[in-house]
Formats: sequence, structure tokens, C-alpha cells
Amino acid sequence: MKVVIVGGVAGGATAAARIRRLDEQAEIIIFERSGYVSYANCGLPYYIGGVISDQRDLTLQTPENFQRRFRIQVHVHHEVTAIHRTEKTVTVRNCKTGEEFTESYDKLLLSPGAVPNHPRLPGSGTDKLFTLRTVEDTLHIRSYIDRNHPKSAVLAGGGFISLEVGENLRKLGMDVTIVQRPKQLMPPFDADMASLIHAEMRRHGVHLALGRSVEGFEERDGGIDVLLRDAQPLHADMVIMAIGVSPDSKLARDAGLALGVKGSIAVNDRMETSDPDIYAVGDAVQVKHFVTGEDTVIALAGPANKQGRIAADNICGGDSHYKGSQGSSILQIFGLTAAATGINETAAAKAGLKTDKVILSPSAHAGYYPGSRLMTMKVVFEKETYRLLGAQIIGYDGVDKRIDVLAAAIRCGMKATDLKDLDLAYAPPYSSAKDPINMAGFIIDNLAKGIVRQWYAEDADSLPRDGSAVLLDTRTPEEYAAGHVDGFINIPVDDLRSRIKEIETGKPVYLICQSGLRSYIAYRILTGCGYECYNFAGGYRFYEAVYNDRCLNEQASACGMDQHP
Repeated sequence: MKVVIVGGVAGGATAAARIRRLDEQAEIIIFERSGYVSYANCGLPYYIGGVISDQRDLTLQTPENFQRRFRIQVHVHHEVTAIHRTEKTVTVRNCKTGEEFTESYDKLLLSPGAVPNHPRLPGSGTDKLFTLRTVEDTLHIRSYIDRNHPKSAVLAGGGFISLEVGENLRKLGMDVTIVQRPKQLMPPFDADMASLIHAEMRRHGVHLALGRSVEGFEERDGGIDVLLRDAQPLHADMVIMAIGVSPDSKLARDAGLALGVKGSIAVNDRMETSDPDIYAVGDAVQVKHFVTGEDTVIALAGPANKQGRIAADNICGGDSHYKGSQGSSILQIFGLTAAATGINETAAAKAGLKTDKVILSPSAHAGYYPGSRLMTMKVVFEKETYRLLGAQIIGYDGVDKRIDVLAAAIRCGMKATDLKDLDLAYAPPYSSAKDPINMAGFIIDNLAKGIVRQWYAEDADSLPRDGSAVLLDTRTPEEYAAGHVDGFINIPVDDLRSRIKEIETGKPVYLICQSGLRSYIAYRILTGCGYECYNFAGGYRFYEAVYNDRCLNEQASACGMDQHP
């Protein structure tokens, strides 16, 4: 059997190695148009910033290593330009010499990846404008920085690449502005959770121009002006376009293979295309979203690796199936870690799902053990069924393991109420006897049993402030004086029983405290005395982050971008 693989990196290289492990006699050939067949594309921003100092550390496997260990032929700087399905051949062009030749196959695997979105804007031909997708792109940016010592940069786009590059450029001492058409960074997160990301970026001096669209570029005064719709241009020494990627499906389209959403390559759960002898994997393919069941494109390394393995199994006569992607992801943002899995509240609404949520701020480990810091968790679930839909966590230590527990819970079909029953490892340096995952489950269980009802940050402006309700902050007087929600009175939870006559009966009581715990205790005291109560989801700490972010965004809208924090 002869297998030709188009593209390396996560999907293609993984498939090639798996095929060899399953079939020692197969002839395997990889054609990769870049100069690197297997590289750490997630590490590229960190080479720009010098965190990864040796270029060789970006290379996971070389053509020589593939040949020596796996007896796989790898041809870098070779681009497959056409597929001839009837003849079962491909046309290949040597990118260095221009020579073209034909290669036959029994099975063909497409792993072309994705290409950066780069709209044809006026002035986009400037050499001060960059994209980041390959090792060559990284070396080009790093070389430009080393030669020209730019002092400022504008990043167009607010996703993973933009934030990682922005952090690394700030660490090089550059003035950085991120321009994003939506009014928030990081679409996997809901706007309320994104406010924590915005605060961390601003705290480290990154300017945010949210809700702004780039319309073109003009070179001026040795730098480049980024032209914005309805705002003054931003001047910088360089610009990096990071407004997302699109499936690289031209080869498949030209060959007449069926396409899916966003022009992706349509495949079944065996990673087979509409041609039974052609498979496709990675960022270019359409997959089922594990949570919604909808067709989607999810460009992440983890799914690409799994798909490569599944395609290899089936090419070698097996029967492996891809069960869908749920978009589990994690990102370092200066001192913070931000992670998400499944779908967020916004995506659930678009999918027509009726949802509820809990927001909590537990400590990463036992509070009495030194170094404990808070994280913010948001868990989204389906009303009535309590099916887990997704989660977002932002914090410091322990974010990664909690998001992985939640990702596994979603994959196993657990209900949100089941989180309370998980038996998770505990020692003071690592967790608490009631792990943050369990705490989320306890709150959801209370909601399910009617023990607590919630109000949310988006309700703050519409709370009744005409005297028809009681708005109660249960923190200490010192905490209340440092900042509180407009219209709320202060009775500390420990004084509540002795001062309960100050709270008018017959009126609903809306409660808040710093994290949600003290206000929940107050909730139970008051409901035990006949009051109708609602507890704030997330606590004042969370409210303050959302409110401050909204104010800063409104100020920025007036002048086109953030001022210095």
C-alpha cells in the first residue's frame, strides 16, 4: 500500500507515524510546502518574545528523523498542486526549483491546515505587515524585530495568537495595541468572563481598541498607520494580522471533493472525504461539535492529532471513529491562565438552548496553606435536564486541572449536578476538601432543589431601585466603603439576625457579597424568616470586573482606543 500525505504538522505527521506503526510494509510519502514537517506551532509566539530562545526547539521532527526512525519519505518545500482522482495521482511542485512531477497513491491523506485571514485592504502590501502561521512567518517577524527594533505594534484580532503575541511583544518592551471588531477578546469566553482577560491585558499596558474595524494601512513617518472605521488611525512601527484562519481547502475543492461549513473539507467520522480513497484531517476539515451536534470547524492541535490517528487506523483497515470536538483550550495571559471547554452561554443561545449558569470564585487550594489564590469559574448547563454544556475558568494555579475535569465530565455525559459527587484528590497544596469542581456542583444542586435563586451581572441595571425591593450587601463596612453596587445598603452577614427588622417584609431581597458565600448564608437566614431572596452569581469581585470593563470600553469608544491603564 502506498500512502501520500499532503501536509505535516499535527495531523499529517501523526497519521504518518501511526500508519508506520500499523503497517511496516506501507510506502509513506509526505509532501510539505513549508520547510518544516513537524513543528510546535503553538510555541511560535514564544520564540518571537525570546521565551523559546533556540529555533531548533520549534522543530519536533525533521525529515531525516522521519526517515531514520519510521522509514517515511518527507519532502519539504514541495507543494501538491492538483489531485487526479481517476488516475489516483497528485501533481507536485518543488517550491525551490519550480519542477513539477506526478506521484501515484493508493490512499491519499489531506492535512493542509488553515491559512490566516488576510482581507485585501488598501495598503496591505507593506513590508511592515505580518501574519503568523508557520515557522517561516515566525523567523520573519523575529528577524524584523532584531533588525529594526520597533517600539510599537498593532495586532489586528483578539484570539489566541493575538494575545500570545501581544504578551511577548510587551515583554520585549514594545507598546502594543490590539484592535478587535467584536467588543471583547477571546470569543470562546462570554463577555462577562472576558472582562477578567481585558483587565489583565490592560494591567500590563496593552491598549484595547474593541468594537473597531481595520479598513486599511498607510506608511507614514517611517511607520505605518492602521486605518480604523469611525476612529482616528493608530500609528505603529509594525502590524500583525491575527484575525483568524480559514480552512485551506482549495486542493480539495479543485478536485471536486465535497465541502462543508466555511468552505471546509467534508468528512465522515472515519475522516473519509467524499472519495473513499481520500482522507482529510486537521484545521481544514468539518467536524461535529460534541455538545451541540452541529457542523463546525475547530482549529486546534489536540483534535488534529486525534483525527490523524483515526485516519491512519482506517487507512490500515481498522474501524476508528471521531466522536466530535468540544473546543477545550487554555491560554496564558501574563500572570493569568484562561481556559474553556464546550460551549459558552452566547453560543448556547445561538444554538437555541435554554441555559442556566453558576459563577463562583473558589481558592485554588486550601486557604490556610500559603499561596492560595482565587479563580473565577463559570459553568453553563441546560435548564431542566442539567446537561453540562461548557465551562470557563480564569485564575492562577489549578485552572488547567479543573478545566480538564469539566471537559471529561462533558465528554462522559455527566449532569451538572453530578459534579458534587466527583471524588477528587485533595492535599492542602493542591486543593481543598471541597474542590472547586465540587463547589460548582453544590451550587447547581442547590439551584435544582430550589434552595437558592440567583441574579446576574446583566440584571444590575434593571434591579428595582424604587423601594419595591431590598438591595442588600452583606460584606463588612470596610469592604462596602471600598466599593459597592449603586443602591445597595450594607448589613454584614454576622449582624443580620440582630438587625433583621431593618429589612422590610413583603419585598424581594437581592443579595451580594464579595464571592457569593456570605450572601448565600444571608439568603438562608432570610428565607428561613419568610423573605423572598435572590443571590448574586459571582460576588462583588466579579461584578466589579464586569462593571469596570464596561466603563473602560465606553470611554475607549469615545476616543477610539484605551488610554494607558
